[in-house]
Amino acid sequence: MNTMCKLCTVPAVLVLCMICSNGSLAQSEPLQIPFEEEWRESGHSRAWEESFLERYDGEPVADGKVPKDCARCHSTAGFHDFLGVDGSEPNEVDGPVDQRNGIACVACHNLTLLEIEEVTFPSGMSVEVFTPDARCMVCHQGRESANSINQLLEDAGVDDDVLSDRLDYIDGHYVTAATRFGSESGGGYEYSGKEYEGFYFHDEDSSLCIDCHSLHTEKVEVPSCDSCHLKVKEPKNYRSVRKTKADWDGDGNVKEGIGREIAALKNRLFKAILLYAKSVAGSPMVYDRETFPYFFNDTDGNGKANDSEVNTDNRYQHWTPRLVRSVYNLQYVNMDPGAYVHNPFYAAQLLHDSLADLAGKVSVDMSGMERP
Repeated sequence: MNTMCKLCTVPAVLVLCMICSNGSLAQSEPLQIPFEEEWRESGHSRAWEESFLERYDGEPVADGKVPKDCARCHSTAGFHDFLGVDGSEPNEVDGPVDQRNGIACVACHNLTLLEIEEVTFPSGMSVEVFTPDARCMVCHQGRESANSINQLLEDAGVDDDVLSDRLDYIDGHYVTAATRFGSESGGGYEYSGKEYEGFYFHDEDSSLCIDCHSLHTEKVEVPSCDSCHLKVKEPKNYRSVRKTKADWDGDGNVKEGIGREIAALKNRLFKAILLYAKSVAGSPMVYDRETFPYFFNDTDGNGKANDSEVNTDNRYQHWTPRLVRSVYNLQYVNMDPGAYVHNPFYAAQLLHDSLADLAGKVSVDMSGMERP
């Protein structure tokens, strides 16, 4: 069989794909699609949900089309356009594309992806990847980098604690692969004069994305964890024997899980950011993890985000260079819930250094805290 799929414009011989299961191929019987049910459980299949239907500006997708800037990772056709599977020039999406199929089977199952040996991150930094999960890293890598922050600060041209209407919030956006490669990806904001962790090698049994994430459902499924982390039931309580006997969060507990250490660092940084926003930037801030752009004006001064505050018109706009840097790193780690597994050292370094930077302007107790 060497027919062409009418919906995918990809030779059907490459894969029996989900979106062809309605019999759109030139054959008499509908195809039986391998792993169809598993795929339906994943976020890749849910073309009706917000990640496929709305963009950052909150406006619905026009005419069922995903905008050019989002299409690479939010549509099958856009991903193929970026890869050059459709015959176009690779590494660029030509325009808005149809989003009706979400991320279908053929998005990842094609010959072009089998040939990828290098992944380039938003920073422009590239890493060699000869494993099948290179296909995951093309999208699950974020959209911004320290370069984005540095360019923004350069354009504003103001001192660290001076407000500028040329500054704004920059969102890293789904940074998992960048976190794992640490300083080799340039994803986090790395402070001058500091050294940062590079690629994090967990162990030989957990080196690929699919060693921990189910290939088609994307769910975390790691039955082998307890072979090393004996009698530890909660993943956030895991603690590696390598370089992790230090007290990162300064609470005196060196036996708590690394996930707990990082969560405590995030909490401390968040409190310092709120204090800085109010006392130095001159305007109190609130945060809502579920709503872009996440940081909003605290109009009633109660320190909690409420429905009237969480909207684009009320987005926080009182930025200084110091605040931009620390907020970027906080959100960089915050939006990778598995950072404590993907690269705990890099995540903790970003949080620690951001906290230390703020400590120069607001009261921050860093006694007992050790930088990894």
